[in-house]
Amino acid sequence: MKIAVIGTGYVGLVTGTCFANMGNTVWCVDVDKQKIDNLKQGIIPIYEPGLSAMVEDNYRQGHLHFTTRIEEALEACNICFIAVGTPMGEDGSADLKYVLGVAESIGKYMSHHMYVVDKSTVPVGTAVKVRSRIQEELDKRESDLTFDVISNPEFLKEGSAISDCMKPDRIVIGVDSEDAEETMRELYKPYLMDTDNFIIMDIASAEMTKYAANSMLATKISFINEIANICERVGADVNKVRRGIGSDKRIGYSFIYPGCGYGGSCFPKDVSALIKTAGEYGYETRLLKSVEQVNVAQKQVMVTKVKQRFGEDLSGKIIAVWGLAFKPDTDDMRESAAITIIQMLTGLGASVQAYDPKAMEEAKLCYLKGNDHVVYCESKYDALKGADALMLITEWKEFRSPDFYEIRERLKTPVIFDGRNQYNRRSVEKYGFEYYQIGVKTSVEAMA
Repeated sequence: MKIAVIGTGYVGLVTGTCFANMGNTVWCVDVDKQKIDNLKQGIIPIYEPGLSAMVEDNYRQGHLHFTTRIEEALEACNICFIAVGTPMGEDGSADLKYVLGVAESIGKYMSHHMYVVDKSTVPVGTAVKVRSRIQEELDKRESDLTFDVISNPEFLKEGSAISDCMKPDRIVIGVDSEDAEETMRELYKPYLMDTDNFIIMDIASAEMTKYAANSMLATKISFINEIANICERVGADVNKVRRGIGSDKRIGYSFIYPGCGYGGSCFPKDVSALIKTAGEYGYETRLLKSVEQVNVAQKQVMVTKVKQRFGEDLSGKIIAVWGLAFKPDTDDMRESAAITIIQMLTGLGASVQAYDPKAMEEAKLCYLKGNDHVVYCESKYDALKGADALMLITEWKEFRSPDFYEIRERLKTPVIFDGRNQYNRRSVEKYGFEYYQIGVKTSVEAMA
């Protein structure tokens, strides 16, 4: 099939490349000429395991094309995916200006029946707005061309997006015509060889499904962090509690790991957008507002532990930080807990020596730009030199089994703040460390 994907960000590039890898001919479109030129040269704007090689292979074989001209892509294709960003507005709503801008362009340049697929995460009612904007442009042209608008939310996880795309656990399709349904069945048939989890529903329900899914996962994270904070106060161990409740199949272990709070491009934005959408319909989302509030507070928990250990004034203190990305296997720092934590630490007078396998350039150029109290190190052990403490923020694999003798040797004082509860407390303390976790009192705290 011949497919246009508008937007070469995370969702658009992964989606377009995976479609091409299944033998489809795909045109990826973006207004950013430099990005398109880079993609033609094999320069990928994001880090995602396996993506670079897949892009290069499919571009070389002629399955994948890159262009800034949407009219070129629309002329060649009859399925057009909208995969542009929907950034959070100042009021928490999803900003649809890029989605509706693409819809306008489709109406201007389409020359035959078009299946327009909303892949971007958009609030309920967006398909109606997309349909209206396309029709407005067709009316200006006095054209009688027809089109379908389809909702097909993405469920990609950064760090495993290729696998999620090639072997999806479900495909959700929102349609209002049998023709559109059959077209999407044909498109996704190669992905359904091992599963029949192709879920057809109305468009509004499909739009709602993505927000409901991400809000549920965010709720689980805030729930376990709330439990962790209670555990710490009553003398329980959240790691043991997690195992106790996770063994219940109705609950499970997924997304009940205590930590510094959720981040990334999806959960914060989608929870906020769903709260805003509900408010527009006169409903107050008390639960989701609490999920947000818990998450904001959770990003400050590790800084509170640092202040309890070293005092309110951190002038002269050096904190080694392992991990900047919001999760492992990505360079994405959007809404990362590391941003809040590092800005708070340096605001209290501390210096930070940071290391992340992939996200340091993002930090330098964007999220921590201008913070002169942050030094970026070439390795995890380099970050420890002369530091008063180590803080783990992102649970990259290379941090899972470190050399604790090496850590102790390089640190000025043997103190570890573990924001992801990665290590066994007794194992760490036998090396002589003061070890601070989330939801567990240290031996030092217990004696205080």
